[in-house]
Amino acid sequence: MENMEALLQKSQSLVSQSRLDFKRYLYHQIKWNNRLIGIKGARGTGKTTILLQYLKALNLKATEAAYFTLDDLYFTTNSLVETAEAFYRGGGKYLFLDEVHKYPSWSRHIKNLYDFYPDLKIVFTGSSIIDIAKEEADLSRRALMYDLHGLSYREYLSLRGILEIGPFGIDELLEPERGWQKMFPGDFRPLQYFSDYLKHGYYPFFAEDMDSLPDRIQQLIRTIVEYDMAELHDFDIRNARKMLQLFYVLASNVPYKPNITELAKKSSVHRNTITNYLSFLEEARLIRQLYYSGISIVALQKPEKIYLNNTNLSYALTNIEPNEGNLRETFFASQVAARYNLNYTNTGDFMVNGKWTFEIGGKNKSLKQVNGVENGHRVIDDVAFPVTDALPLWVFGFLY
Repeated sequence: MENMEALLQKSQSLVSQSRLDFKRYLYHQIKWNNRLIGIKGARGTGKTTILLQYLKALNLKATEAAYFTLDDLYFTTNSLVETAEAFYRGGGKYLFLDEVHKYPSWSRHIKNLYDFYPDLKIVFTGSSIIDIAKEEADLSRRALMYDLHGLSYREYLSLRGILEIGPFGIDELLEPERGWQKMFPGDFRPLQYFSDYLKHGYYPFFAEDMDSLPDRIQQLIRTIVEYDMAELHDFDIRNARKMLQLFYVLASNVPYKPNITELAKKSSVHRNTITNYLSFLEEARLIRQLYYSGISIVALQKPEKIYLNNTNLSYALTNIEPNEGNLRETFFASQVAARYNLNYTNTGDFMVNGKWTFEIGGKNKSLKQVNGVENGHRVIDDVAFPVTDALPLWVFGFLY
């Protein structure tokens, strides 16, 4: 097939350049032996890197294991199925497909490959906005799906070569003996790098050029809204400008208790479509909506509170220092929600897994709200290790 050799050369070149010294948390969780694996995640979180690292670890020839990105110009004139068939006939065993949502009817093509070639292993990545159950061909019964989040504080320290330590569970952090403290080196100063993480540690590309990070994040936002959201079935891409306007209104007001009428007025989005637009922004990993525990989100009702997805967005979208209280809560939410269910509650700031209630605050703040609440816990900023009954905020960055 025309250009197949060039496609394999690109794959080989990218694999050879990939580094294996740091791997995202998800790399170790994926069951790589599965026949069909899907990885979803927001732009810039490292999906491509995971594919290339595993390809490199396989140590096979490009004719046996190859990486194709489906936004390559090659696929504007060549069929994915025909390309994969030619690859298989040439001895292909592992096929890694990146940016699948950029290829028309991608789910049907992948389903056909899965059904026709039972000894071909396929791993694909796509935007966080894709829902495979709603695609033309439902892959939900065939594909083992994973979700990739941005860097945790733990991973940030590992990437910078500062600290190597495994993740903890919330139940471990809450043990009265605080045994997790013994896992850290005696000279480790957790707050030394914490503010750096809040400013620029969530997206792995921070290491490439720190100075241009705010610009890159703003460009990332525009690309997600003006480019990726075209793949959403219920979103008219002609309304991308309104979507951006809505996002920037939210960004300047978080944490936000939504007033739909006021939000519609400020963003020029019709009040009847606000909840849909909020849902799209959350699927794109730009905001986080909190609801009461047990409420079905399918109904797209108004959320109780809205945050930005992560603290890096807070810094990239303003020229002034973000509000400390907002940063604390946004950090807690971004780290905990990667692994646990997070809900709104009247008795604290967050409820986790319908079981634990957390109130977040500064070290001098009186946190009486969770007093007497079953499984209620205080989390405070600006302290290195537990103070009386309160846990330090930073340690929640070690959950994944």
